[in-house]
Amino acid sequence: MNVSMLYFATLRDRVGLKQEEIEIPEGMRAADLKNLIGERHPAINESLPTAILAVNREYVSDEHVIQAGDELALFPPVSGGAPPTFFLVTEEHLDLNQILGKIIRPTTGAACVFTGMVRGRTEREDPHDTVYLEYQAYEPMAREKMAQVAAEMRDKWPDLEGIAIVQRIGVLDPGTPTVLIACTAAHRDSGVFEAARYGIDRLKEIVPIWKKEVGPDGEMWVEGGYLPTEEDRREDR
Repeated sequence: MNVSMLYFATLRDRVGLKQEEIEIPEGMRAADLKNLIGERHPAINESLPTAILAVNREYVSDEHVIQAGDELALFPPVSGGAPPTFFLVTEEHLDLNQILGKIIRPTTGAACVFTGMVRGRTEREDPHDTVYLEYQAYEPMAREKMAQVAAEMRDKWPDLEGIAIVQRIGVLDPGTPTVLIACTAAHRDSGVFEAARYGIDRLKEIVPIWKKEVGPDGEMWVEGGYLPTEEDRREDR
C-alpha cells in the first residue's frame, strides 16, 4: 500500500525532499516505518531516535498501525524551549563532543558525563579476562525506557538542562566505551553528578539491554538480578 510522507526542518534538509510516496506492507507499525525511512535515507538515522511521527496531523505512538492513504509527517521536536534530550542505541563509535553538542544550551555551564567500557581484566569476585563483549538490545523498548529514565531524572533534579543516554550494541573489544550518560546544567551544583549516577543505575534496572561475555575459557550471558515492578511502568501508559 502507498502512503505519503512529509519531511520538515532538519530532516527535510538531510533527506533532500519535502515529500515522497512510499510503498509499505499492510499492518506496518509507526516504529517499523521510521526504521524503513532510515534505510531509505541513512543521512537521518542519527535523528530518528528523537524524530516525531504524525499521522493525519495527529501524534501517534510507536505501536500505531499505518493505514493506506495516511498522510504522514516526520519532524524533529518542535522549537519552543523544551530541554534538549537525546537517546540512541547504536553500533557506531561514540563521539563525546558530538553527543554533548546535542544537549548544550547557551546557559549551560556544567556537564557531567559517565561512560562505561569493556574491561579486559576483572579483579573483583571471580577474577577473569575478557576477550570481548557482545551487546543486544530490544531497541524500540530500550528507547522508550531511556525516555522514562530521563523523565525520572528531570523529576528529581529539575535544574537539569540536557540529558543524553546512549548505548552501544554489537561486539565490543576491551577499552571500548559501551554506554554514556550525560547531563548538563547551568551550574555544577544543579544535580548533574547525582543525576548521571542515577541514570546509569536506572538504565541497568529497566532498559532491556543484555551482554554476552566472551573470554579465553568460554562465553556466558550476564544477567542482572533486578525484576521490574508496577512502579517501573511509564506513567503515561
